[in-house]
Amino acid sequence: MPEGRCMKCKKQVTIKDPKDTTIKSRGGELAAVHGVCPTCGTKVFRIMGKKK
Repeated sequence: MPEGRCMKCKKQVTIKDPKDTTIKSRGGELAAVHGVCPTCGTKVFRIMGKKK
């Protein structure tokens, strides 16, 4: 399970209902994961790195 940092809880959490996505940047596309924090329900987003 992917992990991300919840800005509301201020701690590292396991992302609930993770969904893979891509974002555009200057160097190309980056792989990312988004979902929600299991504790407070805030959106959590994590950039994983360059898309392969």
